[in-house]
Amino acid sequence: MRNVVVLVQDGAEPFGLGSMCEVWAEPYHPDDDNPVFDFKVATPRPGRVRGASGFDLHVEHGLDVVAEADLVCVCPKRDYLDPSPEVAAAVAAAYDRGATIFAHCTAAFVLGEAGLLDGRHCTTHWRHVQALVERFPEAKVDADVLYVHDGSVVTGAGSAAGLDAALHLLRETFGAATAAATARRMVVPPHRDGGQAQFIAHAVPDCDAETLGPLLTWIVEHLGEDLDVETLARRALMSPRTFARRFRAETGATPHAWVTRQRVLRAEQLLERSDKPVEWIATEVGFGNAATLRHHFSRVRGVSPQQYRRQFAC
Repeated sequence: MRNVVVLVQDGAEPFGLGSMCEVWAEPYHPDDDNPVFDFKVATPRPGRVRGASGFDLHVEHGLDVVAEADLVCVCPKRDYLDPSPEVAAAVAAAYDRGATIFAHCTAAFVLGEAGLLDGRHCTTHWRHVQALVERFPEAKVDADVLYVHDGSVVTGAGSAAGLDAALHLLRETFGAATAAATARRMVVPPHRDGGQAQFIAHAVPDCDAETLGPLLTWIVEHLGEDLDVETLARRALMSPRTFARRFRAETGATPHAWVTRQRVLRAEQLLERSDKPVEWIATEVGFGNAATLRHHFSRVRGVSPQQYRRQFAC
């Protein structure tokens, strides 16, 4: 995946475009050893494209460049219920020839117009979920996730979740080390699980109450230990029931799901950067044995630890 095209329409949202530039348009830097993409921005009629925030764009490329793209990203737009038929047709053609299609926030409506959401799991910004459901009733819309990767189509929720979805796609294609280096450059968290809630309501009324931040840091530093709910609740000085409720309110995930994800992420790093046996890695990250590691790793990543190492080992 080396050729990336971002499609913009009148009303283009600047953050949506900027986030794609941050991930896919960066020149090579030796500190990151990052992949470099042939990056283009395209629009149906090259020239001036109306922006959504008081300034416009000048775009040189037309939709003809989509024919060579490995990855087609659709930028969100302000008047999302009126997507360009030409852009939708270009997206559908790119999908039909095997390109990966990426859309976040209101850009999901373009994918719907292109016929790519029928029967497919997808998401959009939580404010626009109902409109997406009503407009494309065959789509399997999930309002409670940051991003969804279904086949060769990736959809993300609003704003910063677009970065999460892009980093996920970068990780899937080039490995965890590359995605982590990109996140470090952008000064954002290297990984937020797509299954986290978009809109997390903090159910703690006392504004002075301590958050679970210190505990989460401790968990990541002690993944090899017993981290069941009872153990974590004791460390947080809460009952297991209160702890589980507080944990989900603050992270958007259950303690088990969150810890499992951190263990898989740590296993990814060790598989990429060390030649330690899988059994040793399983013990180091807290899965206990290679079979359990294989089960969780394959469920999350879609490949076995051995396959992942062959593909992404440094």
